[in-house]
Amino acid sequence: MSFSETTRARAREIIARYPADRSRSALLPLLHLVQSEEGYVSPAGVEFCAEVLGLNKAQVGAVATFYTMYKRKPTGDYLVSVCTNTMCDVLGGQKVYDTLAEHLGVGHEETTADGKITLEHAECLAACDYGPVMTVNYDFFDNVEPQAALDVVEELRAGGRPMPTRGARLCTLKEMAVQLAGFADERDGAVADGGPGEPSLRGLRLAEQHGVSVPGFDPRTPIRSKAEADRAAAEEKAKAEAAKPAPAPQPAKPEAATGSTAPDVRAPDAKSPQVRTAETRQPDASTAVPDAPGTKMPVDGPAPAPRDARAAEAAGAAANPPAGDGKPAGDAAGAQERNLKEAESGTGADGADPADASGTGVRK
Repeated sequence: MSFSETTRARAREIIARYPADRSRSALLPLLHLVQSEEGYVSPAGVEFCAEVLGLNKAQVGAVATFYTMYKRKPTGDYLVSVCTNTMCDVLGGQKVYDTLAEHLGVGHEETTADGKITLEHAECLAACDYGPVMTVNYDFFDNVEPQAALDVVEELRAGGRPMPTRGARLCTLKEMAVQLAGFADERDGAVADGGPGEPSLRGLRLAEQHGVSVPGFDPRTPIRSKAEADRAAAEEKAKAEAAKPAPAPQPAKPEAATGSTAPDVRAPDAKSPQVRTAETRQPDASTAVPDAPGTKMPVDGPAPAPRDARAAEAAGAAANPPAGDGKPAGDAAGAQERNLKEAESGTGADGADPADASGTGVRK
């Protein structure tokens, strides 16, 4: 499909709203834009969005299939959505949906033969305080009952535009898609109708009644742009930095007169034991010299000779005999030597061969 020049001009306007290196952010409104011309996001619409944004079709399709507001097959002039989630279901939402489905002869995401109505059940329409609710092209009909829902769809099929409970004047799905793409409703007085619902204003009414307000809040305060907010934040930060007192100079520590000619090197005692040990065993240019002030350099002496080591071990063992009451059974030297001799001679304590004794034991 070849999109109209109006759509192409609007696409350029949408893309221009974003920085040059962030043009991909224009994909969501562009999908609404192509839906405003075709009534759904067709393969041609996916290709158009990919072309103007420099993306591939798979990247565009991944987004178009994620959000339920982008329809992937032709949709009627009026999308009727009935909430069947928990709150609305308890209040009769499923009955409203079933009544419409039977009357229109269509199911979920199906369109009537005249192309006027597409019916869908919605998991949540974020209006639990008005349940059960139904929307037509995302405009609300609150506290709806089965007969009232039938009256709305019949008026739509007859060419009428019933007034929503809340919101502006009803429009077709294509007209709504233009608004979702970021363009104003050009119908005369279209946004002058409707008003907020009383349950939504209940909190405001209670605040007025009890004198509750946000301290220092002025509703006439203009909303600053991001650039203005960043500039104000930078100015506040600069003022805070300027208000900080200057740090007092630290007095210099007098150097100890040691008479050493070594350069001043940080004493290794200030380092972690692991670093100090490593530098001692493998010094390098950053290791403190032995005569640096405050330095105590451990020096590894020569390793003891094997004979000296054995003598030290024997002396330690002799000086620390094991306690008699904690000695394991069979640890006596005499018993060990006797068992060893018997094993070497191949006879047991009673002169019998060990294998025979073992066999006898098994036989027993």
